[in-house]
Amino acid sequence: MPSVRAMGTTYLPDGIQPVAALSPSREAPSRARQNKRIRAERSRERLATSATVVTGVRTVGSATLSAIAAYQQSVTLLAVALGIYWVGDTLDGMVARGRDCETRIGAVLDIMCDRFCCAAFYIGLAWLEPYLAAPVFVYLAEFMVVDFFISIGFLAWPISSPNYFYVIDRGLFLWNWSKPGKALNSALFAVVLLVTHSATLGLAIALTLLLVKSVSFGRMLGLGLPIPTAPISHPTASGAVS
Repeated sequence: MPSVRAMGTTYLPDGIQPVAALSPSREAPSRARQNKRIRAERSRERLATSATVVTGVRTVGSATLSAIAAYQQSVTLLAVALGIYWVGDTLDGMVARGRDCETRIGAVLDIMCDRFCCAAFYIGLAWLEPYLAAPVFVYLAEFMVVDFFISIGFLAWPISSPNYFYVIDRGLFLWNWSKPGKALNSALFAVVLLVTHSATLGLAIALTLLLVKSVSFGRMLGLGLPIPTAPISHPTASGAVS
């Protein structure tokens, strides 16, 4: 099995060898599962998994409750919608790992649904508390544009999801997808707005996150975003794919 490469350097998790170098009789089951999860495999890719079902349910539930909260002008319901999003986001990841059904399809759906839930919540919050509009829209620009690019960047490498980006670049992983990184990137801003209702403090945090994500954006570009090597059909002179 080829190694994951970036900028000419081979990256593998500490202590994990390429699968081809390991015999089935000597490889520990947990290590085998970790290798299988990290590396994307076409045979594992499918839309309908337990994890994607959880992703769909938590997205519909959170977004619907955000809409109801805006209609009823209830910040409390908005907070509940945010809680459904956070709990569901944790749960679908746990299900994907626990049932060994992590896929790149599921990872991309999770990334997109995160942003839909986030937008529903923050637009509802700005609707109910317009003085928070400036920090909210700075944060949405950071999360839905800059962070989205960073998050789907994993598709340039043969890994299952951004959660395994440490085999490509440990710094980017720590800033963006480690548990502390995720908490700071998503939870801190929302909690501050809901608890303090301070536009000034919220804007400061949003701008700081935008700066951190912009640095991550530059670092991601610096890796070169390798082009996948899967073959494609070449268009004919008429424009039709042969």
